[in-house]
Amino acid sequence: MQIAVPKEIKNHEYRVSLTPTGARELVSHGHVVTLQAGAGEGAGFADATFEAAGARLETDVARLWDDAELILKVKEPQAEEVARLNAGQTLFTYLHLAAEESLTRALMESGATCIAYETVTDRQGGLPLLAPMSTVAGRMAIQAGAHSLEKAQGGSGVLLPGVPGVAPARVAVIGGGVVGENAARMALGLGAEVRVLDTSIPRLETLDDRYQGRMKTVFSTADAIDEAVRECDLIVGAVLIPGAAAPKLITREMLAEMKPGSVLVDVAIDQGGCFETSRATTHTDPSYIVDGIVHYCVANMPGAVARTSTQALTNATLPFVIALADKGWQQALADDTHFAAGLNVHAGQVTYQAVAEAFGLEYVAPDKLLD
Repeated sequence: MQIAVPKEIKNHEYRVSLTPTGARELVSHGHVVTLQAGAGEGAGFADATFEAAGARLETDVARLWDDAELILKVKEPQAEEVARLNAGQTLFTYLHLAAEESLTRALMESGATCIAYETVTDRQGGLPLLAPMSTVAGRMAIQAGAHSLEKAQGGSGVLLPGVPGVAPARVAVIGGGVVGENAARMALGLGAEVRVLDTSIPRLETLDDRYQGRMKTVFSTADAIDEAVRECDLIVGAVLIPGAAAPKLITREMLAEMKPGSVLVDVAIDQGGCFETSRATTHTDPSYIVDGIVHYCVANMPGAVARTSTQALTNATLPFVIALADKGWQQALADDTHFAAGLNVHAGQVTYQAVAEAFGLEYVAPDKLLD
């Protein structure tokens, strides 16, 4: 199979969808891997390392896309990339379509088969291709939040761990999944006072047991969120409804209850954000202030630590990429119902229910395409 690895063009996106190690594995299966020249440099992987792994280099972007049967990316395709997609091609990347109607419709018009990393499931009900980047984003959320609390960034001037004789900052993490646990773990390690809000009692029990009560576990209700808004210096939004838009848990009116200079970090921004005042930002201009509250809403946080993120992403995606390349998308998805959950768009049809419902589009179940 002809596999293309384009260079990411989203603002400050330095990741690449495949490491040289991953390329070598695909080549060993008899596939042709073509890398856009320079695609791996932002993550610290020189062109020569891909060539040594058996990959080909291409400087002509149009030719790279035109010749591809399977296109591997990291972030959702930008407008000029969507324009290059054709029917018969398979795109495998993060899509987050429930917050992007224009992208959804553009992908439908392309006729391509589009499989989203973030909706592939596993036997335990997890999201194995979202998990590595969720881990990175959760850990980075605390770094970003701590920096945003600095006075020069518009924050309250509070040091996250405090110092002897001065209380640490209070941190609330809304959502106890992969992002939430990693954010809470980082905040706890830095010495902050941490609470995690979630609606799953079993999940709260797991966190309480795992961290031996060092972080407070709170059943998430409107009252619990109100209390966090009033008391906490940093709130991390880590709520995920797989494939669907994130719920708005903190409204603009609630900002008036927060301490001036407090910080909101919205890790759910790819899915529309879980704060009413959230809007996607970039690493170039990562934060903004609304009613005295600092908002950090970078939509590709892991792109800032591109080498770590690229390695973690390839580790997770490579078995699925090999399956697509060895079998073709239809057989690969037919053989694995969990992989089939990743199919979002095919030949102009929306094949993920939450995306169809978000925009009032007709939904076609993937199994109808795989029979």
